[in-house]
Amino acid sequence: MNVHVGGGLGSRVLARRRRELNERIGKQILGLREEAGVTQTELARCADMARSYLWKIEVGEAEPSMGVLLSIGSCLGADLSVRLFPGVGPRIHDRFQAPIIEALLRSLGSEWQAQPEAPVPAARGVLDLVLRRRDARLALACECHSELRRLELVLRRLGEKSDALGGQMDGDVTVSRMLLLRSTASTRSIARAYEATLAAAFPARSADAFAALRGGAPWPGSSILWARLDARRVEILDTPPRGVRLGR
Repeated sequence: MNVHVGGGLGSRVLARRRRELNERIGKQILGLREEAGVTQTELARCADMARSYLWKIEVGEAEPSMGVLLSIGSCLGADLSVRLFPGVGPRIHDRFQAPIIEALLRSLGSEWQAQPEAPVPAARGVLDLVLRRRDARLALACECHSELRRLELVLRRLGEKSDALGGQMDGDVTVSRMLLLRSTASTRSIARAYEATLAAAFPARSADAFAALRGGAPWPGSSILWARLDARRVEILDTPPRGVRLGR
């Protein structure tokens, strides 16, 4: 996979996040210990550590290892779980995404307003692009992909983000979905292999969606658009690429 990496998180940001995490862990341990009616001395003895170290953990001044947390959890009858939650978006980006979106924005009719990298906090994520039509209460939740490694995840996340987008808009706004794909042998193969699934999620014709975005035509509903990249330019296609029946 071809990616580029943005600037790393600054040391101050990382230190703040680690401190906040240590404080949350300490409060959880303190709450569980008090709920169980156990003293610091008793818990420290059970977990085979100094009471002073346990005190530092509970007030967030220590950064306990996984083994220490497992030991404390076992003494308190608690399970330890580590999970990464989706946030505002990854710091590693698909390097083809920016030129594809740029080409789409340049092809839009004047009645469309665009918001790239639109946050959708309720879905713990960011939409690649949100388009609003000036003369209608319509918004498009758009995601752009040069590859489709996990189709089910792409569909699920776009659904979650578009639902969240509708919830954060004022008034009666219809939110439709658009998937913008780079035309490659891989993406065309997936479109053929999972044609029925993609057609159910994006039933409109690509040509109708293209005409609506260029100006004048009504928006046909959730759609897939394709982009062709070569060494010199990006072209947004008005119909699906050759060999793909989906969206015709």
